[in-house]
Order: sequence, then C-alpha cells, then structure tokens
Amino acid sequence: MPFHLFKSVCVVCVLCGCSSAGAQTPERSTTTLSRAAAARANARNAERFDATFRKYSKRYFGIGFDWHRFKAQAMAESNLDTAAVSWVGARGLMQLMPSTYAVIQTARPEFGDINDPEWNIAAGIMHDRYLWKRWSPAVPDSERVHFMFGSYNAGEGPISRATEAARSRQLEPAQWSSIEAIAPDIPRWRYRETLGYVRKIDANYRRLKAP
Repeated sequence: MPFHLFKSVCVVCVLCGCSSAGAQTPERSTTTLSRAAAARANARNAERFDATFRKYSKRYFGIGFDWHRFKAQAMAESNLDTAAVSWVGARGLMQLMPSTYAVIQTARPEFGDINDPEWNIAAGIMHDRYLWKRWSPAVPDSERVHFMFGSYNAGEGPISRATEAARSRQLEPAQWSSIEAIAPDIPRWRYRETLGYVRKIDANYRRLKAP
C-alpha cells in the first residue's frame, strides 16, 4: 500500500501518548468498561433461569431431552422477560394465556402464580409435553419438536389441518417442510407468525449451542 494511504501520526503525539496516537481517553476507557459490565450483567440475566429449565425439562421430557430447546422457546416468546405481557394477555417467560394456565393448575394445584418465573416455566414445559405426545407416533422425533412448537404458537387446529392438506396433495405430512409449503392455503391461521416463531426458536437454539 502506498505510504500516503496510511493515517499519519505526528511524532509529538507518539511521544506524549495522546489519543491521536491510538491511546484511549478516560472517557473512552470508561465507556469500554461500562459496556463490558453490561455484557456480564446480560449474561448473568440470561443464565439465571437455566436451572429451572433443566429441572422441568428433565421432569416432563426425561434426562435425554435437551433443555436448551425450552430456553430457546422462552427467548422467542418473551426475550426472557418475566414481566412480558402480550397484546392478547399472554404472560411471563413462556407467554401463557391465563385460561391455559388455569387448566394446567387443575392438574398441578401446587403451581403458584402465573407471574412466578418457576411456575411459568414449569407450566410452559408441561404444555409442551402435552403437545409432544399429541404428535406421537405420527411424527418422528427429529420433526416433532417443530410440530410441538408450532402447535404451542398456533394451537393444534391449524397444524392438524395443515397435515391433512399436505396428505391430500401427496406431500409427506410428518415433515415440517410440508407444513411450511402448505401453510398459505390453510384458512384461519396466521401462518407467517407461526413459521417465523419456529424458525426463531431454531435460530436461538443454534446460538445457545454454539461453542
């Protein structure tokens, strides 16, 4: 590269160590430290529910199921915000509707308030378990996680109608790619939201599992 393309630095600046020679000013140093502290705080905040995700994943899905799936789901649902409330009234980390939570509480009366992060996570994973079983044995495990999360978002009805439509068009109904292909033709389904939701969980999961 020609010499004139390099940024020139005056000799005096090099000797005195001023900022034009590359040294950080006190203000820049403070900003860097603040950003590092914020990054550490965000990391701690993101990890504070990990033990709860592990606990209820093991309880409702067994030791072999990867609990990161449910953390990835909560990230898609609420960005791990315990105070999140959707425009339709879904609440908490797992964005449960109060009516759904009330039904779950009839089976698990020990579950406390819907806004308590532990019970919100527990109920969300318990509901996932119901949906996981709903798609067995018709859908293999490798595909079933998508059917489970798709049903969590849209309800069982739209996904069931999509599988029937896929079958009628000679598509493989047990493949999520078939559901994606047929989705625009399914009435009474905000399919873009559901497909985006499942993709977002997949992306979150890959990010959580990245080395």
